[in-house]
Amino acid sequence: MIKKNIVLIGMMAAGKSTIGFKLAKRLNFNFFDIDNEIEKSEGQKIINIFVDKGEGHFRKVEEKISLIFLEKKNCVISLGGGAFLNEKIRKKINKNSHSFWLNWKIKTILGRISNNNKRPLALKLNNKDLANLYRKRSKFYKLSDYKINCEKKNKNEIIKDIFKILQNENYFN
Repeated sequence: MIKKNIVLIGMMAAGKSTIGFKLAKRLNFNFFDIDNEIEKSEGQKIINIFVDKGEGHFRKVEEKISLIFLEKKNCVISLGGGAFLNEKIRKKINKNSHSFWLNWKIKTILGRISNNNKRPLALKLNNKDLANLYRKRSKFYKLSDYKINCEKKNKNEIIKDIFKILQNENYFN
């Protein structure tokens, strides 16, 4: 059995929730999507939290909920796109989990974001601003344990890549 949790990080629209759900099923782990847990806790959608209470409030709740879920065992956790920038969250992940950055080219991310109106930051930013956000966040994402290059891969291939790393690192012993 894997000794630690698996945490998926990356930009919005990187597929963390979809990949995380499938990976957890394959590992027979619990799956938690931090954005969904925030929505349950706050009783409203993330977009509405940003509008009604602001990004500052959202980030405080994100930290609190992320730290709670990172204490669990045998889980796959999908973090929100900005959560890994938080030092407390990063430290907790480094202590209890193996982090995987689902990395895509910015062009792919922009295409995926443009097809989705549920992302509060994306609604306020143009493509140039989103590209800058991607570059800024990538500096933090690079601190993850593993980088998965997702370009031109389907979900199952991405999961296979993660599994290969886990097997090579003897996480199943």
